[in-house]
Amino acid sequence: MDLAEPFERLVGRFDTYYDVHRENVTPPFDAEAEFHSHDEQFFLVRTATISEAESHEYVYFAKREMLDVNTLRLLDEKAWETGTARVKPHKDHRNSDVTLIILSENISDEAAALIPKLRHYKSYRFTLQGWSNYRLIAVEHSSGQIVCNRQGADLKKLVRNIF
Repeated sequence: MDLAEPFERLVGRFDTYYDVHRENVTPPFDAEAEFHSHDEQFFLVRTATISEAESHEYVYFAKREMLDVNTLRLLDEKAWETGTARVKPHKDHRNSDVTLIILSENISDEAAALIPKLRHYKSYRFTLQGWSNYRLIAVEHSSGQIVCNRQGADLKKLVRNIF
């Protein structure tokens, strides 16, 4: 079965709020998305700033015919490494999260068992300059099975609505 159409539906859901890139994407990914948010609170006038906070999210999409343990580990390491390399911590940085979404025709049993165990977290200056969380979700298109880590559980509803 061809994964191109379901993959485009999945990536298309991110077009509204994210900057989605389908060309010049970091290998081994098939698409990337970025979201940046800056929030300010001030008192009466803008020059009297009380607080500022920046949040970022980097989403990496991959489509594979077969997701085995080796491929999963490669995608996992590359997503975390690439996503955290983009983080520029500073006093107003709140969080920069990294998300990996994998669409596969088949997921091996070993890979499905490994996905919930894949966790990454990084704090910058003991969270004074923010932190990074890692979300992972994999969808087996042939059966509709969805496997995710604990942080990726909130993506299940989004993925179920697509497929």
